[in-house]
Amino acid sequence: MKELLVEQEKNNKIYGYARCSTNETKQDIQRQVRELKELGATDKTIYTEYESGAKRDRIELNRLLEVIQNGDTLVTTEVSRISRSMKDLIEILDILKDKMVKVILGSFTLDFRNGDVDPMVKAMVNMLGVFGEMERDITSSRVKSGLENAKANGKKLGRPNTTIDNIPNIFLKYYPRYKSKKINKAELAKLCKMSRTTIYKYIRLLE
Repeated sequence: MKELLVEQEKNNKIYGYARCSTNETKQDIQRQVRELKELGATDKTIYTEYESGAKRDRIELNRLLEVIQNGDTLVTTEVSRISRSMKDLIEILDILKDKMVKVILGSFTLDFRNGDVDPMVKAMVNMLGVFGEMERDITSSRVKSGLENAKANGKKLGRPNTTIDNIPNIFLKYYPRYKSKKINKAELAKLCKMSRTTIYKYIRLLE
């Protein structure tokens, strides 16, 4: 994992994808970023976001899948960073296969550039996808059980209402740039690593 990738052809790029499920106040995504840089990706070619691995429609992942081209390489620190859903993992790998790129998921390499993929490696990746989905389902089941138990004991459940007082600092940092029309809503969402729905909610609160 720590070894640098074989030097790419002149026009090919190494892209990196890093993902955490919770926001930047709870999980540090920089460890992944550092490892991706060691593998040859750069600040300009690394896409990061805070989204659930069970969610297929992720802004930065979709952007990455659009820009990556034939002969390029995509690296992640592990399979689950790409997806925790077996169905979505297969769909994403099919997209990368059609684009004929090299995919490195942790210790597994799927080289679609020549159309030849080691069937054993692909089977192992698929199996990891199954385990990732199962782990997610078990965690979800435990959370639901805990919520039901708390509700039975009379505890108040649900997220606290969002107010101006608890808008994240990272949004407040970039909001003035949006207000002065230096960036649009999409760019603001990217800088804050938030969904557009969340961005719209915060803007409504402030305006």
